[in-house]
Amino acid sequence: MIINEIINSDSLNTVKDTVTAADTALGELNISFTNITSESLVITVLGYAIVFAALVILYLVFFNFAKILQKNVKKRLRAKGEIAHEDEDISVSGEINAAISAALYLHFEEAHDYENTVITIKKVQRTYSPWSSKIYGLRNYPGK
Repeated sequence: MIINEIINSDSLNTVKDTVTAADTALGELNISFTNITSESLVITVLGYAIVFAALVILYLVFFNFAKILQKNVKKRLRAKGEIAHEDEDISVSGEINAAISAALYLHFEEAHDYENTVITIKKVQRTYSPWSSKIYGLRNYPGK
């Protein structure tokens, strides 16, 4: 008897109607390749080609950026007379880079040590709301 009430309930009927409507809508969905024109294909292919070319160019720039900078530094050092040969290594090791980074971080963080340390606490008056009141909680069993 309870199972029949559940089967015939309004919410279950609503679910059934929704499923049948979705099934009908999906049955009418079809893909037609006749709407694709040559202009849309050209725009699509050209768009993908532009994006791919931009990604390749960015990759090449980032990959060769350190080499270009090193050549520029070597040219300047040779002009000053500090290095004699083109094949001298002027690269900096990772430990030196880490030490420089740590020193710069500590230097720039030191500027924040002299901040104003006055803390103000403002008391906010809230109006009474029975939604958070504990007196309306169920402490006693109802119906006794």
